[in-house]
Amino acid sequence: MLTILGFVMIATFLVLIMTKKMSPIAALVLIPALFCVLVGQGAKLGDYVIEGVGDLAPTAAMLMFAIVYFGVMIDVGLFDPIVRGILRFCKADPMRIVVGTALLASIVSLDGDGSTTFMITVSAMYPLYKRLKMSLVVLTGVAATANGVMNTLPWGGPTARAATALKVDATDIFVPMIPALAVGLLAVFLLSYVLGLRERKRLGTLTLDEVLEPVTETVLVEAGGGSGKGTARTGSGSGGGAGSSAGGVSYDKGADSKGADAEEPADEEEFKGLDPNRSTLRPRLYWFNAGLTLVLLTAMIMQLMPIPVLFLLGAALALTVNFPSMKDQRARIAAHADNVLNVSGMVFAAAVFTGVLTGTGMVEHMADWLVGAVPEGMGPHMGIVTGLLSLPLTYFMSNDGFYFGVLPVLAEAGAAHGVSPLEVARASIVGQPLHMSSPLVPAVYVLVGMAKVEFGDHTRFTVKWAVLTSLVVLAAAILFGTI
Repeated sequence: MLTILGFVMIATFLVLIMTKKMSPIAALVLIPALFCVLVGQGAKLGDYVIEGVGDLAPTAAMLMFAIVYFGVMIDVGLFDPIVRGILRFCKADPMRIVVGTALLASIVSLDGDGSTTFMITVSAMYPLYKRLKMSLVVLTGVAATANGVMNTLPWGGPTARAATALKVDATDIFVPMIPALAVGLLAVFLLSYVLGLRERKRLGTLTLDEVLEPVTETVLVEAGGGSGKGTARTGSGSGGGAGSSAGGVSYDKGADSKGADAEEPADEEEFKGLDPNRSTLRPRLYWFNAGLTLVLLTAMIMQLMPIPVLFLLGAALALTVNFPSMKDQRARIAAHADNVLNVSGMVFAAAVFTGVLTGTGMVEHMADWLVGAVPEGMGPHMGIVTGLLSLPLTYFMSNDGFYFGVLPVLAEAGAAHGVSPLEVARASIVGQPLHMSSPLVPAVYVLVGMAKVEFGDHTRFTVKWAVLTSLVVLAAAILFGTI
């Protein structure tokens, strides 16, 4: 019964957020609470939630101060040269910009932290997507899938967990998988190329001057397939010209933010990434900010301190040096409060979901059922079975739950048929491209929050490509004889 209820709970959650019947925060809280009552453990709901919140509190703290830190770095202009450089290199070509997104996300993912990767990638690429009217789910989908492939690095988490759970060396897991993971990364670049061509076909290629000219913003939440459905968000604009449309979405180049007829909505989004005149720029402190960011990322990679502590210290130092006035500091914090509240609130809401899944025993029963459903004749192929199971299991479960709860069972079943624990461990990291878009991964809320994309839109667009990428990695590993 717990197995059925677990799958039904997850399916209910996904359907509700993808059809936009409920917000992700509400669904993450109310759906598991309801199912906790249905399984007869309503009296323990408080304990499950507190335990889940306790587990994710450090992550929430890290995200809160990381958002403030990178928000300040955006305000003071740290990423402006990157944005301008990428824009000039890409020549305002949507195809090149999408490929550049995959490349940037892959490079930044070397630090092993998904949240940091998404913050830097979105900070650099978001203004380009906005200015060219490109689909923002392409940004989030490509970034998440690229980061998922790179998340298999030994210091990224999954490989280390697999090594710990099966008592093998992380190097022995990762190194033989490098060719297969390289093929997976190439698949991501090919995907970004194809999606970029779709965006180019839909939007055309603009000149650099056209891109740099302030115009009203339009946020597209549909994939770049030319359907043209989207949600418009109006920003400041200037200049003349008649309204035009791209992919069926109208946008006006003639609105003047200072005119009598101009509308100033609450969620106005100015194109700050390339605005050379914003008051928060600190050009004289550029190298200080660059050095501080480099030191912060280095300390994070070297694990000199817990990541939440590093970002807390970094945010405090960045605010103090760049904005000595208390009034200015409060203004900067207030400017990023919306992102902080959305992301941290989503993390704590996810703690309810994970707390109920784990506390009620649903996760354990679901895993046991899936393992038991493997036909006896598949025993000698437990490596392939593990690779296939890693897709749904790491999507519906945390990495801790999968690697420490399910993987040992799969390894034991494989050992009974002569399959080595190393082969099972290598197969277990195949599903990471899909895992990085799981609703149980806090970093994905940073991604969709900063890119201002609905989680349901991101899920609907990304999952199919992430599954395909994972299967490409698995097929390459089989072809190379790694699995």
